[in-house]
Formats: sequence, structure tokens, C-alpha cells
Amino acid sequence: MSFLFSSHSSKTFKLKNIPEGSHQYELLKHAEATLGSENLRQAVMLPEGKDLNEWIAVNTVDFFNQINMLYGTITEFCTEASCPVMSAGPRYEYHWADGTNIKKPIKCSATKYIDYLMTWVQEQLDDETLFPSKIGVPFPKNFMSVAKTILKHLFRVYGHIYHQHFDSVMQLQEEAHLNTSFKHFIFFDQEFNLIDRCELAPLQELIEKFGSKDR
Repeated sequence: MSFLFSSHSSKTFKLKNIPEGSHQYELLKHAEATLGSENLRQAVMLPEGKDLNEWIAVNTVDFFNQINMLYGTITEFCTEASCPVMSAGPRYEYHWADGTNIKKPIKCSATKYIDYLMTWVQEQLDDETLFPSKIGVPFPKNFMSVAKTILKHLFRVYGHIYHQHFDSVMQLQEEAHLNTSFKHFIFFDQEFNLIDRCELAPLQELIEKFGSKDR
């Protein structure tokens, strides 16, 4: 679904490509085709006969690419001065730790937090032992746990953009893209119960609004 975004992006991380000809590439094409139908509830469902881990992996990569490009459209507005802490509104502040390089959570600016986050996610997606791209290579036992952690952190970028930069998004006329991307993300989460409800609190009203409109 990353094709939705226009070319305003001033800074993005390297997009993660799914190898053509792989099972995951076929799943990505299926996802893009069903997204074109505009029925997002149906688009997020596991295709019949397909592996759940592969479906989660393909969509996690796609959400990373979407958020990567989306955040790239507003980086000039998200600076050390404008966003000295990573937050999603006045009640939710996030400190960074990855458990390896930074074990104790650190308070940092939003732009630094998102840089740490996207770099860490990219490392996970590039790790063939976590996200295997070759046919026949099994997913590790901890795959679902890793995918859930990635999606939890990607949600925080949506939260930051909506709470701190929505005026800039509207100025760039990207609000429809942001809303569609986030709605897709939330419907996918709800289909497979991937993110703890308490983590979604910063955007709960918007989530309920999207859900009620879809009924």
C-alpha cells in the first residue's frame, strides 16, 4: 500500500523490498489487490490456505515502508526544537530502549527516537533468521513476539504524527493518505490482536471513529 504516498518526502530510511517470485511477494500482491477494493476489513484477513506468520511478516514490512514514507513527508516540521520529547499528546511520552545497544530507556527528541526506532526495525526485517525470505525456511518461535513489538513501536509514530503534526499533514494535503494508512494498520491489528489495548490509548477516539464508520 506504500504506493499511496506522493513525493513530498524529504527524508526516508531505506525501504524494505520483498524479493520478487517469493511466497511473500505473492502475498504482497494479493494485499495490494484487495486494498484496491477499498474494503479494508476484508483486505486484512488471512488469505485462504496461507501461512499466518508469512501474512504477518509481509504486512509488517509494508507498514514499515508506509510509515517510513509518511514520516518522511513531515520531517522538516519534526525537529529537536519543535519536539524535544517523543510524545503522542500531553499524556503519553515515550523513552527509547532496544534491549541491546540501549538497555536503559532514554529520554530523547522525537526525531532521534524515530531514527532509533526505524533503524532498529530495519535491522529486524533484514535479519533472515527473524524474517526469512527464502522458500522453506521456517519462522522462529519468537517471530510473533518480535512482530508485535515492531507494530507496537510503529503505532507510536502514527500517534506522534496525529497529535503533534496533523496541521502540517493537512497543509501538505496528505491527511487522506495518513487516515487510510492508519485505518489499514488498526484493522490489521484488530484482526489478529497484535497490540495491547493500553498501547492504543493515545488514538482511541480516532480508532473508535474509524470502526463506527466501517459498520
